[in-house]
Amino acid sequence: MGGRHILTFLGIAGLIILASVLTANSQGDIAFVKDSGFDKHLRPPVPFEHDAHNEKAEIFECNGCHHLYENGEKLEFDASIGMECSQCHQGPNNDSRMALIRAYHLQCRGCHLQEKAGPILCGECHRKATP
Repeated sequence: MGGRHILTFLGIAGLIILASVLTANSQGDIAFVKDSGFDKHLRPPVPFEHDAHNEKAEIFECNGCHHLYENGEKLEFDASIGMECSQCHQGPNNDSRMALIRAYHLQCRGCHLQEKAGPILCGECHRKATP
């Protein structure tokens, strides 16, 4: 009987330790908005958990954010999945950094304003890393 109690105790202790480690490392799962068009950052990069954001915002269509245009017309059933925003929203010589910044802000902040949900102030998205 004594050995059985020890094994049960060790099993429970192991599960508690495993849960603690997984919870502690969940902060490491935060992804950031990344685009090669930003070689230097003016502000801290924006943490963005894509799937969690879309689930919470009830976004089910990719082309709402990952839009494509042809001859100035939005293609309703196509999406730019896998493309960086800088591929369309920055000049061929990477000379229009502000156009790229504006595109991100219009897309993200514009949606937050329209939906009356989500952060809209600079520091709400561009957060300094906490130690």
